[in-house]
Amino acid sequence: MKKMTGLFFKNKWALAALWALGVLYAGALLADFVAPYSFKDEARDLSYCPPTAIQVVHDGKLRSPFVYGRKLTFNEYRQRIYVTDQTVLYAVKFFTPRLFTVEAPGRVYLLGADSRGRDILSRIIYGARVSLTIGLIGVLISFALGLLVGGIAGYYGGRVDNVLMRLCEVLMMAPGFYLLLALRAAVPDNFNSVQVYFSIVIILSVIGWAGLARVVRGMCLSLRERDYVLAAKTFGLSDLQIIVRHILPHTVSYSIAAVMLSIPGYILGESALSLIGLGIQDPYASWGNMLSDAMSIVRIKFAPWILWPAFFIFVSVVCFNVIGDALRDVLDPMIKRDT
Repeated sequence: MKKMTGLFFKNKWALAALWALGVLYAGALLADFVAPYSFKDEARDLSYCPPTAIQVVHDGKLRSPFVYGRKLTFNEYRQRIYVTDQTVLYAVKFFTPRLFTVEAPGRVYLLGADSRGRDILSRIIYGARVSLTIGLIGVLISFALGLLVGGIAGYYGGRVDNVLMRLCEVLMMAPGFYLLLALRAAVPDNFNSVQVYFSIVIILSVIGWAGLARVVRGMCLSLRERDYVLAAKTFGLSDLQIIVRHILPHTVSYSIAAVMLSIPGYILGESALSLIGLGIQDPYASWGNMLSDAMSIVRIKFAPWILWPAFFIFVSVVCFNVIGDALRDVLDPMIKRDT
């Protein structure tokens, strides 16, 4: 185990990905402190306000951090234009009780504002609570289902194996996104955001365990013939005890890498549902429903900063894939040894 850990941390890309995910999860956990505003804090008169720069120099003099005021005007084409008012200064406040914010009525938008004047950075941080945790919780459920079903199928074989594997093939045969939509359609429309969140977790888990179960089943077909399994039968252990204690632990090497590589699918699944209005609903934030503002090319042209959630989705998906590939490379000798 120590050697395996050392090999993993020698991979610089995997280490960088681990740090990046650590920052994202820490931000999600401490969102009430890190985010400048609440996810539902609106300023309608600052709709699609461009990113704000924090200044430290005014009239050639160094001073504490501040932001200039913004004035909304319209050009001859009736397009919104924000003009910086350098006669109005708003001081940046720290630890009051958030990490930083600006004295009212000023606003600080490090990544710009959305259609309702809500801070995109704050909504991204709060949205990480949904988009990042939904993958972890969903994969834990599918991981448990895949291991258990695959272990039972591989251990018993015969008719039990045929029934369980045909069920897996039915789930794998259906196009994933359309199956996702069909299951989501079965969720009542009057569910609140918390209920919708757990519904999406369950839906993503239901369609995600079949592939893992098939691979675990193949590994268990060879593991059930090992001497330690025959010895466990001799000592009178039940079939469930043998599967859980003596067979499934030898499949964990593969399963850990498979789980890490499957988490991006859960993040993208939630994002797709929220993007088309079937997932987390406003005012609650997720990276998917934040991108619903970017469905119009006109909005993207005049407010390109609304695409920031897509960047964070991309970064998180790439990080999980890099870590999954690194784990697979490190665990590959263990997988070959166990099988």
